[in-house]
Amino acid sequence: RLILAAAALAAGLRLPCAAAGAGAETARQYTRVVVISDTHLSESSAAFKAGMLQDVNAWPDVDLVAVPGDICAKFGTPEEYAYAGKFFAALKKPAAFIGGNHDYIYDAAIPLGNKNRGTPEARSAKLTMFQKTFNTPGPYYSRRLGGYLLVFLSVDNLTSDRLAEMSDGELAWLEAELAANKTAPTVIFYHAPLKGTLLDYHPNVNKPDFVAQPVGRIKKILRKNPQVFMWVSGHTHTGPVQPSYAAPVNLYDGRVTDVHNASMDQGFTNSLYLYPGKVVIKTYDHAKGAWLERLERTITPPAAGK
Repeated sequence: RLILAAAALAAGLRLPCAAAGAGAETARQYTRVVVISDTHLSESSAAFKAGMLQDVNAWPDVDLVAVPGDICAKFGTPEEYAYAGKFFAALKKPAAFIGGNHDYIYDAAIPLGNKNRGTPEARSAKLTMFQKTFNTPGPYYSRRLGGYLLVFLSVDNLTSDRLAEMSDGELAWLEAELAANKTAPTVIFYHAPLKGTLLDYHPNVNKPDFVAQPVGRIKKILRKNPQVFMWVSGHTHTGPVQPSYAAPVNLYDGRVTDVHNASMDQGFTNSLYLYPGKVVIKTYDHAKGAWLERLERTITPPAAGK
């Protein structure tokens, strides 16, 4: 539950909702996680985004909503956090929030660009504001759900010029957390994708600012922990129109599937159906009120494949 009290949203666009078929309660053998990424919340798109939230509220089988970063519109100002808190107060499902670059790294006094990184003190204050707004235990944490370990990591480096770099403290915590849960099939949620898991469809894709950093250390951690089989990311705003949205290139280092997510402005959400021994990924088009059946995928955790 958010610390902020619920507040009325602007009159929202009520979009079609399809609970039957892809998310029905019939013989529930799964746990469902809905991913809403890169919300970039502002008044300009409030009605459409509020309608998406109503769709998620109407699905009866949602166990968790994961929000992997860039929740704030641009800078992570107190005003942006206040608006984001009020917006998500309308969500009636349990949620797990993590921070992205727009939630903490920029200095609002300098126009967006390559030289507007905030000071370490300003970044730290915004991470604290994030934690208070969304009532998270910290910038990184985990929880067990449906037999899986779900790990939530924020972009939290206070001094790096990279847009999506973890701190040494976060990396040390991640190593310890994975070492303590070697037998649990694990899904990691982080704002940026793993390097090389998209085709180069845009000049920014697979460049240092648009992949999870530090690249080398993350690779070593994942290789030491074969129980990690899925990485859920946003940041690049990769939507279903891109050929590499759901494609063989998403497989990192031959083993970890990166599940890319569109921004909320694009109107799509992914649902992860966590079954014993498999995860089914489905994409929903909120504007059309329809599932994109051609993009449905099934991923098998390592333990189930032995």
